Amino acid sequence: MKKEKIRSIVLRELKKNDGILFLRPSWVSRDFMPPGKRLGLSDAEYDVGKRGYICERWLVSETRVDNRIKVENEGLSYLKIDGEDILLTEALAECREEILGTDYSKNHNCLGRLLKIYDFGTRIFYHLHQMDDDAAKVGMNSKEEAYHFLDKPLGPHPETFFGVHPSVVRENRQKEIFLKYLRQWEGESILKYSRAYLNVPGEGFHLPSGLLHAPGTALTLELQESSDVMAVLQAEIEGLKIGKDLLHHHIPEDIWTARKEEAALDLVDWEANADPYFYENYHLSPQLVEETRQDGAIEEWVWYNTVKFSGLRITVEPGKKFFSRAGGVHGLFIWRGTGNIDGFKTEGQKVSLTQSRDELLMTADKALAGYWIENTCNENMVIFKFFGPDINVDNVPYIKKYK
Repeated sequence: MKKEKIRSIVLRELKKNDGILFLRPSWVSRDFMPPGKRLGLSDAEYDVGKRGYICERWLVSETRVDNRIKVENEGLSYLKIDGEDILLTEALAECREEILGTDYSKNHNCLGRLLKIYDFGTRIFYHLHQMDDDAAKVGMNSKEEAYHFLDKPLGPHPETFFGVHPSVVRENRQKEIFLKYLRQWEGESILKYSRAYLNVPGEGFHLPSGLLHAPGTALTLELQESSDVMAVLQAEIEGLKIGKDLLHHHIPEDIWTARKEEAALDLVDWEANADPYFYENYHLSPQLVEETRQDGAIEEWVWYNTVKFSGLRITVEPGKKFFSRAGGVHGLFIWRGTGNIDGFKTEGQKVSLTQSRDELLMTADKALAGYWIENTCNENMVIFKFFGPDINVDNVPYIKKYK
């Protein structure tokens, strides 16, 4: 489709919806992990053959999946417009100022963040996401991220391993301990050098890039920088073999050839991984926004401690309304309940492979003007409101640093 036509269609949609874009669900498969099957699809729909299983849903996404088996546009969101197949990335390219806002678009050419639900039947392998310089070497962004654990069955292993025991780094034993695991590439006992923390629904963790982690089986909303970069350090999970190519998939070939497994250890921020106050410095609990409290409705920060991304949870009681306003373009994901957003019907936890009523993008002008959320059902309506870089700067909370 020609650029002029894309722009015309998107501008027409923005006018019709008064600054709101609706998105189709974007499903992501993985061939290295079993699914948890808690995303609302039928059992048969999770199986996608050689590509593995649908294990994630990416929301208001401009990020492309970097899977071994390539599928055109996997991970990218499409606008929900009858009779049209327009990617969110195409809409942003042709209507950047109208979506991002005049001022924000001067320094940002995209949304710059990704919200996903990940849903695995086992714990995810011990891995890290490269920091800025290392990610740039393979043409990717770094991937700082933050978790929010959802209120569905927690799965068999609802605890997440983070970092390493402080003594490993204090005694400078990183290579002595970890190189043998990476060279032998078998088993999962590498985790004995890490520490696990319970996945508590309604809480979460903030995780800068360069930190080792093995997420637990809680159904998790993860807000992150726009990237799919990683290096995997665990060879096996409950008998499931993990290909060693995932260790060096995002390490430049010349560096891997020269340094082999040591190249993976070079990616680790060892000082941060050995933080004895890891829980105190990275644990996220909901922070009430007192200024926006309304009759029967509240906002709480659930992703914070950084300006790279941020997000809130809105809870509206049955029969109540909430007037929402924000400082810039943002996404909305309706997790629970049925209601109206600016007069448009929305519904959480009712989804198919191609349709949903739970995923929206609010343009900058719409965010600044504000919009009404009305709960029309007999349970609390729960909505997640998420932002990219540099939108919430002075108002976002920070965790008090323990040393």
